[in-house]
Amino acid sequence: MQHDPQRRQERQHFDQAVLGHLDELYGTAVRLTRSRSDAEDLVQEAVLRAWSFWSRFEPGTNARAWMHRILMNTFINGYRRRRRERELLARVRVEDQRRPWRLHEARRARQEGLGDEVEAALASLPDDFRAVVLLVDFDGMSYQQVAHALDCPIGTVMSRLHRARRALKRRLRVYAEQEGYIAQAA
Repeated sequence: MQHDPQRRQERQHFDQAVLGHLDELYGTAVRLTRSRSDAEDLVQEAVLRAWSFWSRFEPGTNARAWMHRILMNTFINGYRRRRRERELLARVRVEDQRRPWRLHEARRARQEGLGDEVEAALASLPDDFRAVVLLVDFDGMSYQQVAHALDCPIGTVMSRLHRARRALKRRLRVYAEQEGYIAQAA
């Protein structure tokens, strides 16, 4: 495999301009991250970004300052990304605390000894409807308790429960007739 001479020359210019600053960049990265391993990762990512944007570097300008700017931007972007991830995880945790039924609903339905048809019918419901059915009909919670758990008005709980039961009745009608739970329609 032959290497493109122009690409090789670009790499030599990059190495001359950038690699001499690695120790200094690493020191800055350690101060920013307060961790040697995170600093190594940060410098590596900054060097990779510098290489990918090398065509934008203007020869004769300050490569040291350019690299420090890339390092800082990489650090800031990573910090923002981690902050967004933490905020998202915090929201998920709050939702899970408000909606504990999501974590155990499938296992609870199986523990009730439901048939595959009933499990499938429950699974076909929208999450909000399924939650109300499971909390009221399986866990025996009051409408008020469900409203609090789902952070919605009691009227919404009642409406969802009515609509969910109606959907389950339609979905399970043939099964109920076949199993003899209800008389077949004439």
